[in-house]
Amino acid sequence: MMDREALLDLARQTAQGAHCPYSHFHVGAALLAGEKVFTGVNIEISSYGLTLCAERSALAAALTAQAGPITHIAIACIDAPEDAPTHERMPCGACRQWIADLAPEATIFIDGCERDFQAGDLLPFAFRL
Repeated sequence: MMDREALLDLARQTAQGAHCPYSHFHVGAALLAGEKVFTGVNIEISSYGLTLCAERSALAAALTAQAGPITHIAIACIDAPEDAPTHERMPCGACRQWIADLAPEATIFIDGCERDFQAGDLLPFAFRL
């Protein structure tokens, strides 16, 4: 199993491959599911609504591989200013809902934030069926 810093480092390395010609914010995600690691990057498309976030990219890869339960997620925006506040480092609302649905018990690491998070911290009143 990878520790917090190793998973965050992988998310930072992965972010270098992001396709972000509009925002210029390179975001990477790395997650542990079962015994495997999955990564994802943000992929921006000219029709902005079709953009794929790094978190959803990594979650989709893990689910496609039919990996075990997702236990840890690391998210890094390597272009965030070093002094960026916590709220500027957080996943978007859609990614928060994906995490709440697909990895509700996962521990979430946000690059630049000292504390660890749970899905309920990011989206306390998540939509549930």
